[in-house]
Formats: sequence, structure tokens, C-alpha cells
Amino acid sequence: MPEAAQWDAQTDVLVVGSGAAALTAAIVAAAQGAHTVIIEKSELFGGTSATSGGVIWIPATQQALSAGHADSPEEAFQYIRALTDANIPDERIWAFVRQGREMVAWLEANTFVKMRAHPYADYHPEMPGGKPGWRSLEALPLHSSDLGEDFARLRAPHPAVQFLGRVSWTLEETGALLFRVPGWWQVALRVFGNYFLDFPQRLNSSRDRRLTLGNALLGRLKLSANKFGAQLWLNCPLIELVREDGRVTGAVIERDGRRMRIGARRGVVLAAGGFERNAEMRRQYLPRSHEPRWSGSQPNNTGDAIRAAMRVGAATLNMDSAWWGTSMSLPGEERARLMAFERALPGAIIVNSNGERYMNEAASYHIAGQQMLACDSDAGRTIPSWMVFDAKYRASYPVGPVIPDFPDWMQPSSVQSVLTRAATLEELARKTGLPVERLLATIARFNSNARLGTDPDFKRGESAYDRYYGDPKVGPNPTLRALETAPYYAIPVYPGDIGTNGGLATNENAQVLDGGGAPIPGLYAAGNMAATVMGHSYPAAGATLGPGMTFGYIAGRHAAGWVPTP
Repeated sequence: MPEAAQWDAQTDVLVVGSGAAALTAAIVAAAQGAHTVIIEKSELFGGTSATSGGVIWIPATQQALSAGHADSPEEAFQYIRALTDANIPDERIWAFVRQGREMVAWLEANTFVKMRAHPYADYHPEMPGGKPGWRSLEALPLHSSDLGEDFARLRAPHPAVQFLGRVSWTLEETGALLFRVPGWWQVALRVFGNYFLDFPQRLNSSRDRRLTLGNALLGRLKLSANKFGAQLWLNCPLIELVREDGRVTGAVIERDGRRMRIGARRGVVLAAGGFERNAEMRRQYLPRSHEPRWSGSQPNNTGDAIRAAMRVGAATLNMDSAWWGTSMSLPGEERARLMAFERALPGAIIVNSNGERYMNEAASYHIAGQQMLACDSDAGRTIPSWMVFDAKYRASYPVGPVIPDFPDWMQPSSVQSVLTRAATLEELARKTGLPVERLLATIARFNSNARLGTDPDFKRGESAYDRYYGDPKVGPNPTLRALETAPYYAIPVYPGDIGTNGGLATNENAQVLDGGGAPIPGLYAAGNMAATVMGHSYPAAGATLGPGMTFGYIAGRHAAGWVPTP
């Protein structure tokens, strides 16, 4: 191993990236007394995690169990094992389902991270081991004043997870305002009053100082990292890893405009996100969805750390996989907007270039995105598809940034450029280039079944997950209503993603594996850097952050040499 003089700086644990998985690893390592440095390539910390909905999927937590919602690691294992790929070892699944709830309990007991369970259904709740809710967690809200100077360095939320791209809300508040359930006015007054009456902030910035969802989670994680003395270096990209005598001993980084070598006595944890914003890597591994703009991820996830690990012998797994989703892409926006719930609301359908439905629109966004990719062919293009809805839908629900209470002419020009409006379905077909007769036949069939509350073609609304995003005021099926109120609308929909999830091959200790399946000493990976334990599946809301934080916890603990007490 090189002498200290051969390094420009040294630490015990070096963490690459600053999202939820990275900060969890750093917090755990630092809490065990390991000197810990976090490097982030951009000027802001938080990664895609900070911009996201911030939901964390962890089965059988104390939050759920104490509220009377029965669950167990065994049921979670059964559920994941049935959904994930055969190349995911049982040991990795057991590590997640057993140590995930341990991670949550440890954070609750030792850090500023506080969470609550939410009645969010698993995406396949009817499967053995699936649950109709309470495995998804969200961080409690936080105020920017608690973060001090760190607030200015926290990556802002994606506009899609805020009202009007500005106003923060929790999961519970989102549901109340989306469906306008009894009491929604009080929720609206509280949420919007908090924002618009925040002076002098409103005179200086449009950013909401009430932090929720991903911003709340990352804010709480950063406070916890500060508590244990983990250092964060911004504007500090990874250049390459240093591997000597078989062990990763440090890295070459760039700081303050110059290259430097930093030694890591105990280990390097890679948690810098996937490669979804790298056009070359997308063309190589995701050729059907090659456009980086279709991704909702933040622009710095270009796979740098994955490629650095590959250069020192790391193996990869499932590089053709991503967290897929139907997305809306607006001119002038560098990131797509995930359409998580719009498809399930009554009064809308999705059709291909033939004007025909080809999927259950209320399925999870991952399944819907996969269907867009799988069904695209010369016989019928699904890239892009068209989401078609009527005036009643338009007046009732948001569609991405399209606000229901705002008339069409008040929508931003970027929205107007992708929103097609027509007085009749025939006119809508002509404006969008869809075959008139086929579109009319598709809608006629859909309408006749929707009036009965059924969808014999794709079984929309039969799953508990489908109904989670349905409108409870609509019956007998909350996801189905006939499209029969003019004018009619259409928007193009693309197969986007919220990040890639194929990456470095790891074991149950979050150690990166070489081509022969052996751990590379001193090298760990977590989050979207590592091939997810979920394989090509997406079991539930938060199945991105939940495993990411769990294996970050495992990596930080293992690197620091912590052996938990029985």
C-alpha cells in the first residue's frame, strides 16, 4: 500500500456521490468513528434523490407494525423473489429485507432522519407477499432555516413534485389536493398560505423554504452527516480509482481545478447515480430509449463512477435496465416529467400511432414504460404514444404542468406547444395524425365498457394499485369514465425513466465484484450505481431509494469495520 506521502489527502472512507444512498453510507461510517469524505461532482448536493418524491420502500418497519399493519421480512422476500431476476442471489434479497428495517430504526434512533409510513400500495399487491400499503415511507417535512447555509447547496426539487413547480407538499397533501376530498380547501390554504406569505423570501426567490419529499429526506441526511463530522467536497468529480495489489486504496479526483490523489484507508463507496444522462451509454445499453432528455433524472448522472470501476476490473449486471416510466417532455426543459398518476385517472386513455390502446394505463409507471418499449414496432408506433382525454378530465385533474383550474390560454407556451385541443374527436385525430376511424372505434369500445366500470381488454382498475390513483368520487371503477365531453385533448407521451438501475455487480455486503464473482477489496457500491436487487422489476413506490439507502447503510458499516451487536 502506498505511503501517506504518496497521497495529497487521506481519509478512512471516501464516498462518491451525495444522494440518499451516499449520505447514508457516509453517516454510518462517520458514526463509527471513521474519518469520512464525500465528493460530489457538481456545485449542489443531493443528487436525483433530492429532486425526487423521496419515497423509501422498506418492508416490516416499526412505523408500520406499531400502527397495526402486519408484515415480515419473509413476506417481503417472497414478493421480491417472485418479481426480480434469476441472476439476483437470495443473499442480496435477504440482506435488503432484513437490514432495511434495521437501517430505518438506526437512522431514527441516531440521526435527524425521521419518517412516517404511508398507505401506498405495492405495485403488485395481489402477488404472494405483496401488501396493499404501509411499506412506503416519507421523511417528515423540514424548514430551510434548520439547514442554514446548506440550503443554498441543496439541489432543488424537480418541478413535477411541486405544485406549479414551486409549492412543496407531502404525500398526504398531494392526495387531498389531487382528488379534492372533503377538507381539501383547508389543506390548500395551509400549503399555499405557507408559501405565498413567506416574506421576505417571496421577494428574493421562488423557492419554497418548506422542504418535503426528496428535499426533506436529503436535508435531514445532510444534518446527520454534519452531526457526525462527515466532510462534503462540492465541485469535486471522480477521475479514476486507484487499485494496488488488488485493493482499491483511493482515487484520483479534481478539486479546485487541480487533480489530486486521495487515499481511502478503509474503503471507497461509489453511490453517484446511474448513466441515464449519458447519450453514448444509452445508445449502447438502452437503444430503444436513447434520448437523455426523456429521463427525469438530474443532468449529472453520466455514469462516470461506473466506468471508473469497470476500468479497475469491476463486473456489471443488467445494464439494459432502468426505472422506466411514461413521461412528458416539454420544450426548454432539460428533464422529462414522470407521469406517475395521470394515466390512472378516469377520463383518459393512451393510444399508439394506430389510435389503439395497448396497455392498462393505470399500471405502475414502470410497467407502463416497459409496455411502451416492448410494443413499439413498424406495425404500430408507441414511441411516442398519445394520451387522449376529454374536457371533464381537463377540468378535474392536472396533467404534468397543465393545471385544471387554469384555462388553456393561460398555460405556459411550452405546455401549449405539446397540448393538442379539438372540438371533436375527428378533429383531434386529424391534428395528431391518428387514423380517424380507428381512434373513434377505440374510444367507442372503451366508453361502452367504462360506463359499466369494466375493462375486459386490459383489466384497468382491477388491482389495488390501479385504484390507489383512481378518483374515489368515481364509481363503480375509480379509474374508468367515458371520454364524451368536448373539447378533446391529446399530449405526446414518451418512454422515459427516473434513472438507470443496472450497474456494478455487488454482493450482500455491497462489495463490488470482479469478473470472477469475487469482491474487490476496498470497493463498495450502492444506489443506482449498483445493479438493483429488484432486477428488471419495480415492486413498489420507493423501491429505488429503499434498497439504495439500505445498501448504503451496509456499505458504510462494512467499510468502517462495524460489527453490530446481536
